[in-house]
Amino acid sequence: MKKPLMLTTALFFSILPFASLVSAQPRDWGAGPWGYGMHYMWGAWGIGMMLFMLIFWVLIIAGAVALIRWLWSGPSGSISAPSGGEAAEEILKIRYAKGEIDKQEFESKLQDIRKS
Repeated sequence: MKKPLMLTTALFFSILPFASLVSAQPRDWGAGPWGYGMHYMWGAWGIGMMLFMLIFWVLIIAGAVALIRWLWSGPSGSISAPSGGEAAEEILKIRYAKGEIDKQEFESKLQDIRKS
């Protein structure tokens, strides 16, 4: 069972390099104003295409960044974060709920936060 598969694979890969020789025919496209081959790209059209490609990719990347920022912040456009005092009160409440501080210390620190 393995032998025919191995034989077929070996035959395929041994013939593969020669397959291009059979279909390869020399093509002469002629010389243009800038010579042969890819040198045509360095004319006005080539520079224009490169600029448009650069603009295209800049727009794609900017759009992706804008989409990610919009998804991150939500449709309103602003990330709602508690102010300094609110955040400090929340941390203080969490510490009190965990039992890290007692009621007297909680109340004294809460008054200090609200004063400032």
